[in-house]
Amino acid sequence: MDKNISMEDLLKKYQGRRVFITGHTGFKGTWLTYILTELGADVAGYALEPEMEPNHYNLLELRSKIQHIAGDVRDGEKLLQSIQAFQPEIVFHLAAQPLVKKSYDDPADTFSTNIMGGVNLLEAVKKCESVKSLVFITSDKCYENREWIWGYRENDPMGGHDPYSASKGAAELIFSAYQRSYFNFRTSLGSVSVRAGNVIGGGDWSKDRIIPDCIKAINEGNPVEIRNPKATRPWQHVLEPLSGYLLLGIKLLEDPERFSGSWNFGPSTSEVRTVVEVANKIVQHIGQGSVKITGDASNHHEANLLQLNCDKAHQLLNWYPRWHVEETLHMTASWFKDFMDGKNMKEVTKNQVYAYFPELV
Repeated sequence: MDKNISMEDLLKKYQGRRVFITGHTGFKGTWLTYILTELGADVAGYALEPEMEPNHYNLLELRSKIQHIAGDVRDGEKLLQSIQAFQPEIVFHLAAQPLVKKSYDDPADTFSTNIMGGVNLLEAVKKCESVKSLVFITSDKCYENREWIWGYRENDPMGGHDPYSASKGAAELIFSAYQRSYFNFRTSLGSVSVRAGNVIGGGDWSKDRIIPDCIKAINEGNPVEIRNPKATRPWQHVLEPLSGYLLLGIKLLEDPERFSGSWNFGPSTSEVRTVVEVANKIVQHIGQGSVKITGDASNHHEANLLQLNCDKAHQLLNWYPRWHVEETLHMTASWFKDFMDGKNMKEVTKNQVYAYFPELV
């Protein structure tokens, strides 16, 4: 990113843009959708209805601010019709089955959603000439994980031990095929795949994730049970990768050839913490609860170490994380504590967005 161009100037370029988001009712999707509405974008969202109550989408009352389309990305015809009817300029694809444990329980559902859902989205973009910028979100788990101590670069091999990781590696290969076979010949279209992982923050109630598990246990008066306490992750707040996605959404409009490709968004390796350290911090910030190490009774493989090298984003986008892990954990815990205390979560979410993006105040 040209260092003379501020984040404020870039984000202001979403004013009046037509933006289509798949997965807008999910954890990351709700934060992205909220930010785009604050920036004045004209947003259409395509996703399944929220699976649980409470959920961030309804708390933010986003349905009244955007064009909401209830649909499954596996329904290629409906997805194509929705995109063609809206005629977006920018597309963010987030819709996915995002849980590793669920992928073990139902691999076919995971593969059909994450692979064929991605194919349907890419087909729709291929057939919709209005699209000038595509941000295709996968996961850091797309890499063939050798559990080495250095971060994976964007050109490292794809892989996947578990069904979820394999589905994301496959989605990356399919994206690359579409990019090289079709999108690179459409000079007005820029396209990227983006990879981030271990994203935490308020509004996530998904099963088998450390933060929601902590909050559920605390609410029920139970200890937080940790299966794999020594597993380490480079934790980052949900707003960190979203800021990178938003930058790319605009940069692809301005210089599609230069910015198309694949991008990693993650924290410094110094931000790595074990699962049990994170659980203890959340309990400490909430001010109640305890942690209990149980061991993993599932016999499912679970990666112990996975880190990303983000030099490309640092050098070409001038993107760097804004919050260290301690602030990330504090903001996450405080969001849930405010929810538990009955606060207005639209205001809480807004305050956190503007704390992260002070240039927008």
